[in-house]
Amino acid sequence: MKSLGIIAGDGELPVLVSREAAKMGYHVVLFALEPVSAVPDDAADEVVRVNVGKLGTLLRRLRESGVREVVMAGKVTKELAYRGGVKPDLKAIGLLMGLSDRKDDTIMKAVTDEISSLGITVRNTTDFAGDLLMPEGVITRRNPSREEWNDIEFGIRMAREMGRLDIGQTVVVKDRAVMAVEAIEGTDEAIRRGGSLAGGGAVVVKVSKPAQDFRFDVPVVGLDTLRTLIGVGGTVLAVEAGKSLILQKEEMVRTADHEGISIVGVQCRAE
Repeated sequence: MKSLGIIAGDGELPVLVSREAAKMGYHVVLFALEPVSAVPDDAADEVVRVNVGKLGTLLRRLRESGVREVVMAGKVTKELAYRGGVKPDLKAIGLLMGLSDRKDDTIMKAVTDEISSLGITVRNTTDFAGDLLMPEGVITRRNPSREEWNDIEFGIRMAREMGRLDIGQTVVVKDRAVMAVEAIEGTDEAIRRGGSLAGGGAVVVKVSKPAQDFRFDVPVVGLDTLRTLIGVGGTVLAVEAGKSLILQKEEMVRTADHEGISIVGVQCRAE
């Protein structure tokens, strides 16, 4: 039987990817990055727990598992490192010291190269999450107003530029002014900050980076994203269609309809 390794960060996505891979006939070995990942012991055929800072241990366990393909699923934020939540091993320290900068893509590309050097193919996350791709169009009862569509279009341009610079994938907009840009704090904190400054009526736009590597850091929204938007009185969540994942879609739509919020799948023109 073919086997798949899942390197699991935070959130529900690793479990969903594991289920999809099992349906596709894979024997799934899930490598849970602690303390980030909280997957249960029955999330896969095998669950291996590795501290997120122990890159050498992760590579050794990957090699010992015999998997020939790997997919990354779930977020691991750099905030842990800056708060002292991660104690890297010598392999991780050596990797970081050799980088030209500490941008997300730079770090993840280096980790991906280390895994590939073992003869393991790193697959696109979307290969195992096709059913979770955001569709195009308005998926809620409420359509954005003309002013909100203007904010969405403005937000797409701003978010794409932030993505090009590898700063973040999300912006919070109101009246065609940027209230907040996602950086190291993550999407939810950016929404809280920008939504508070907007004083209600914020539009949140989340898109892929222009040079997105779908082996890692695929844009994801879920109920937590929506609840955060509700908490600050936001009115629109716009997500790039076909290149972003939406989790708990049916419940998200029900909740958004109840709260009068628009959820929109948008297309981003190539620049």
